[in-house]
Amino acid sequence: MSTSELPPASPDVTLLLRNWRDGDQAARDQLMGVVYEELRRQAGRYLRRERSDHTLQPTALVHEAYLQLIDQSRVNWENRAHFFGAAARLMRRILVDHARAHQAEKRGGGEENIALDEALGVPEGKDVNLLALNDALDELSRLDEKQSQIVELRYFGGLSIEETATVLRISPATVKREWSMAKVWLHHQIRKNADG
Repeated sequence: MSTSELPPASPDVTLLLRNWRDGDQAARDQLMGVVYEELRRQAGRYLRRERSDHTLQPTALVHEAYLQLIDQSRVNWENRAHFFGAAARLMRRILVDHARAHQAEKRGGGEENIALDEALGVPEGKDVNLLALNDALDELSRLDEKQSQIVELRYFGGLSIEETATVLRISPATVKREWSMAKVWLHHQIRKNADG
């Protein structure tokens, strides 16, 4: 997806967020129309990497994330980047909670696995548990918040290099460099924990 496929600049997402923060409920409603399709595309890209019998659909994921986003009345939305970053974090949390619930239903016997090469672009084609990926990403956030944000936006948010750069207000070259380092670190951490 190119930067040109991001939600339309007009009406401005940042302006809508500020108006909503200032109490304009019409701005909140208008915001949904502006960001919904992009959030749905992101959810669809992520869920295509999940197991084939996954019960969570893109529309349900977006609705759940959006309801949580608009329910956060105390959030001082700074801009579009802040909103989409929060959306990616919420989608991650929802998907991890869904994986935990699915694992509990199977009484711990089954784990929700995803192909590591698909998830992070790291060769070997090994499957990795979604919960293990989440734990490794939590550890990465303690070590390098920027790399963690990049992984969250790229993997859980489904954003391209260019979109991630736009959201984080850094150069695409920086995103590529940090993305590469984060993938290697996560791959190593997940393998270390699996062997451990």
